Amino acid sequence: MRPFVASGIAGAAESEDYVLLIDSRALDRECLSRSLTDYDDSMNIVTVASFEEWQIRDMQVVPSAILFMIGGRKVSDSEISTKICALVERFKASPVIVGADSDELAQLLQALECGARGYIPTSVDVKVAAEAVALARAGGVFVPASSILAAKESITPAANRSCCLDSLFTPREVVVAEALRRGKANKIIAYEMDLCESTVKVHIRNIMKKLNATNRTEVAYKIRELVQ
Repeated sequence: MRPFVASGIAGAAESEDYVLLIDSRALDRECLSRSLTDYDDSMNIVTVASFEEWQIRDMQVVPSAILFMIGGRKVSDSEISTKICALVERFKASPVIVGADSDELAQLLQALECGARGYIPTSVDVKVAAEAVALARAGGVFVPASSILAAKESITPAANRSCCLDSLFTPREVVVAEALRRGKANKIIAYEMDLCESTVKVHIRNIMKKLNATNRTEVAYKIRELVQ
């Protein structure tokens, strides 16, 4: 093996266990590389601005993992998702981990759909980032706890709301009640439920009776009170 210096970082070698860090921002990639190697001095990191730069270097050994940092860009951007898919396709035997400023669940899921084996938001500390890379290299998949907790918080209220309404209304009344809570007009409710508008009005009357409400506004208010 010939020695290789990764963008000015001495000690990184072209070996079977090096991590390829791709980040178009020079300062960011050098800072992250130094932080990771300071945390784990056994981690060899090669830094490049792009996949094309790695190709130009004509390295003889493929990386054991690829850390693709996208900064403030979104995985949902077609250009970014295309690049992730291309990296996954090129490095079939090496896990691709995406690093991004966002910890949105939708971005995480799209990264995984593209084939990424991990998603690291920049809100985590270097220890978590290093462990995430290690997990991916060992065959695991890393997802940030913050995204999972956010998903739980969004799912739990919906589940509680459904349970509360189910005890009071019929299944179709539940759907209508939810629509009223969101301020939807009868025509919209009828269209979405594939019902006649007159049928929707019957459901609304039944809901008003059960809630002892006199109008739609009061229905919406009482439903919000029920599901809080």
